Amino acid sequence: MSKVLVSFFSASGVTAKVAKELANAIGADLHEIEPEVLYTEADLDWRNSESRSSVEMKDRASRPAIRKTLEDASSYDTIFVGFPIWWYREPSVIDTFLETYDFSGKTIIPFATSGSSQMGESSDSMRSVAPSADIREGKRFPSDASASELKSWAEQFI
Repeated sequence: MSKVLVSFFSASGVTAKVAKELANAIGADLHEIEPEVLYTEADLDWRNSESRSSVEMKDRASRPAIRKTLEDASSYDTIFVGFPIWWYREPSVIDTFLETYDFSGKTIIPFATSGSSQMGESSDSMRSVAPSADIREGKRFPSDASASELKSWAEQFI
């Protein structure tokens, strides 16, 4: 039986809620990707071109440090990676996570939360950051995604 992980970054708690629901629904381990320096409300102001999130997203090489490590990443076969959609892709802290571990031969399934934005270029962008992983097409969920909806979607990968 394969070992499954739900790993996520959540700026406002929305993605955390969906990630926890997904992990519970499929019986997976849960790991939060936390930036070393947490984002403030001002950091997340996408209307301000000088906000931290805006600056990071303009620079594709930006890699915000992460706070805690994932113990024994190699033990997982399938890893769901959740995040809020920022500028039609994954936040840079997700790229840091993908580059921190050797995900060679692992299946990675992105999932995201957003009120209206779709996955955009997230899956392709993640493939360029972790080319040795099998990164599947991701899916966006609303904040109120049900456990049954999440489980039904996830079961195709596990």
